[in-house]
Amino acid sequence: MKKTPALPLLFLVAVLVSGCTGFKTATLQQWPSESVELDAELSKLYADVASDSGSIAEVDGFADIWIRTPARKERVFSSIQRRKSGEMRIIVSSGLLDWPVADMLFRPDSLFVHDLVNNRLFVGNNTPDNIEKILGVRSGYRLLSEAVTGSVSIEEPLASVRSVKRGFGKVSYTIATASGSKELLVDPATRLLEALVISDASGGKRLEMHFRRFLPYSSGDRSISLPAEIDLLMFHPALDGGGKQEMVIVYDERTLDPEKNGIEYRFPEKARVIELDKVGALPWM
Repeated sequence: MKKTPALPLLFLVAVLVSGCTGFKTATLQQWPSESVELDAELSKLYADVASDSGSIAEVDGFADIWIRTPARKERVFSSIQRRKSGEMRIIVSSGLLDWPVADMLFRPDSLFVHDLVNNRLFVGNNTPDNIEKILGVRSGYRLLSEAVTGSVSIEEPLASVRSVKRGFGKVSYTIATASGSKELLVDPATRLLEALVISDASGGKRLEMHFRRFLPYSSGDRSISLPAEIDLLMFHPALDGGGKQEMVIVYDERTLDPEKNGIEYRFPEKARVIELDKVGALPWM
């Protein structure tokens, strides 16, 4: 790409303009309030939802992503790849012309972020701190990568269910976990997970997800429905001076089980290498 002195100024203006138009935010969900018994029908519903959860590991897609925190407000376009190995690649484009500005490779133990504008390569461990620096939201990697695909694993057995509620045509399950609890919101008609809340041992809400606009896909010899829109809300008193962080992902296109098995990430030559642990928030989100 031919560089000109006007490029940084044009890039900055484009980012500012795009970040202020058509901004989407997370929408809260109504939850059931009527307590009911965990009967055979509701036990079967839970088992069906849990067995189908987290079943999609390989995805290629294109999505718009909106990020809002007490300190930041951004919108970008992204190319997303996730593989069974646990690797995920996100290429971020921003501005009026949707120029690629960052190429990110997530591995279960490490992160690599190529700043395409300034030819810098940020490297570091895959930790919630470093994920927050590059994406603007603080989350563990496994849960984040599953949420991005719209297929989150529910591994707790039926014996972990502590209460069940009905209302608004939905069913909710409260589940005991090693670190606190989970609440699942399920549509009994479609047998789909529509929302998930994770709380700590003291009952404080730490994360809430919503899954909306489900679309049918084929995976092998079976059909599956995945959400086209995914809302994530993260809560922590230490985040950005308190408050919540929001991420909204809206897929324009998505392919399951793509033909390419791996992720072809090209590490840049002659890029300045910078440790993520030594920097603050990165500029594209």
